[in-house]
Amino acid sequence: MQALYADTLPRGRTDDTLEASLRTIEALLAGLGAALRERDMAVIDTQASALQRALASAVHRFNHAARQPDGVAPALRLRFAAAGAQITAQRESLARATAAIDRALDVLMPEPMVSPLYSQAGHSQRAASSGCVNA
Repeated sequence: MQALYADTLPRGRTDDTLEASLRTIEALLAGLGAALRERDMAVIDTQASALQRALASAVHRFNHAARQPDGVAPALRLRFAAAGAQITAQRESLARATAAIDRALDVLMPEPMVSPLYSQAGHSQRAASSGCVNA
């Protein structure tokens, strides 16, 4: 006898491919996290590239599976959401670190001050245009 409801249907190959994709993403996230802690730029680059490809593939598979009659198992949805949250946290951490580095570089190497009028030799350092628009 066949099952009448989608949640009682056996989950087969679709969940297996999603499970494999999620395991790959989770492994890459762990590797990227370790590389970030160790500040190993070469590994960060390779892990980030591999993670980007794995995410694109997983999103494609997830969207395809979501359109199937049996859908996606709730446990897989939760794991996928947790992986997304971890990616967001790593991205925010990198953004904060980049901003801190930019501020430190600005302090160490400030922009040269441009004189608003004339240089020591008496030449104008103003822009070539006067800023006026002729109609």
